[in-house]
Amino acid sequence: MRKKIIKNINKRYYPIIFFITVLLLWESLSRSGAFPPFILPSPSSIIVSLVTNFRSMQYDILITLYEALTGFIIAIILSFIIAVLMDSMAGFKKTIYPVLIISQTIPIIIIAPLFIIWFGYGYTPKLVIVTLICFFPITISLLQSLSSVDKDLMDLLRSMGSSRLQIYRYVKIPSSLAGFFSGLKIAATYSIMGATIGEWVGGKDGLGVYMIRAKQSFATDRVFAAIIVITVLSIILLKLIGFAEKKSMPWLIIRSEEYIENQ
Repeated sequence: MRKKIIKNINKRYYPIIFFITVLLLWESLSRSGAFPPFILPSPSSIIVSLVTNFRSMQYDILITLYEALTGFIIAIILSFIIAVLMDSMAGFKKTIYPVLIISQTIPIIIIAPLFIIWFGYGYTPKLVIVTLICFFPITISLLQSLSSVDKDLMDLLRSMGSSRLQIYRYVKIPSSLAGFFSGLKIAATYSIMGATIGEWVGGKDGLGVYMIRAKQSFATDRVFAAIIVITVLSIILLKLIGFAEKKSMPWLIIRSEEYIENQ
């Protein structure tokens, strides 16, 4: 058992070692003068820029977080409603499902300017963009999970006189939580990105606007600093969803422990 734990810990070191190696090579390359600082700033200068400019970034961070989280919550609510309707109504699924698939062939960056024209430069177009980006992965993951529930179990409940609402409450929803959280994790990484894209297209505040201003000033280190903040925010959101997943499905922890013990 001890050897297995040590083996698992060693596996986690590989990406850390690789990441540190890349940073050292990057630092050496930047300090050698091969590229000017406005083209490729060193990691150390990026960290210094992040620390010194973090206070001025705080308001933009809050704006981007508000847009991302609000759009993400709206997408969750809409996805849950649409997925359940498609699962319970075959005709509705045949009508809406092809539209969802076709909608994913249109890059959001192409239609984002239309939202600015229609809704102005406020929060609304950013919320629409985040909602559209997050809506598809959550809906499809939840729909597939609802469709793959054990039919024998549902037939058993029907034979006992259970209503459709009871079947969803006691069987379908609990059984589809794994797929639902998988969709949430994918959408979470898109939410911050979607808010930033909306700010790029047209906005007054936010990390996207901050990056545009830094780019126009050739302050590449500040652009990288904003990228680090966006990455950290996405990781935090993923961790929060993972925590909620463990609390909602404690049986997964037991299975994971059993899997580790059997390796």
